[in-house]
Amino acid sequence: MKNFDPSLYLVTDRNLSKGRPVEFIVEEAVRGGVNMVQLREKECPTLDFVNMAFRLKELLAPVHVPLIINDRLDVAMAVDADGLHIGQQDMPYAIVRKILGRDKIIGLSVETADQAKEANKIDVDYIGLSPVFVTGTKPELVHSLGLQGIREIAAISRHIMIAIGGINAKNAANVLHAGANGIAVVSAIASADDPLKAARDIRQEIDHYRISGK
Repeated sequence: MKNFDPSLYLVTDRNLSKGRPVEFIVEEAVRGGVNMVQLREKECPTLDFVNMAFRLKELLAPVHVPLIINDRLDVAMAVDADGLHIGQQDMPYAIVRKILGRDKIIGLSVETADQAKEANKIDVDYIGLSPVFVTGTKPELVHSLGLQGIREIAAISRHIMIAIGGINAKNAANVLHAGANGIAVVSAIASADDPLKAARDIRQEIDHYRISGK
């Protein structure tokens, strides 16, 4: 799978899911309009990570929603995921592409305009701009790009841009208007009392912006 729609991208976080299974959050989110899912697990054992990835792949494959694995090349290979998301300090893109092949989706985190310029030298499938707004899910990132940061990167980047960090239904249109091609969310869906409704509300804002441009 290489064709993908980046418009609404869920990044999982079991610590923000209010004790509910990640599978439940993902299923509800997809029903609400999410069309990409990244499984992000920073703390769980490898076996648990792999088993959860298999369960999500089984859930997502029938509805043609790509499963992206965060950071862990071994897990992505083990479950034949649709792609891998890497950070600036993870395995280099060239090695990841050589191992995964041309048909897998590879995304790269970008936090500055300089990193976006460097990313222009490689054929990643998208860049993840973070954080747009300061968020508790990435406490180590104390500086936010803001809407102006998105505009600056949009002016120089040749890649699809997916913005993440503090984005919700209230500000999604502004983020798209600044130049992002898609919205990635964590807590706005994972922590919502009703993840389906939360996803649907963001999807409606995205679709409205696509039609009206505002």
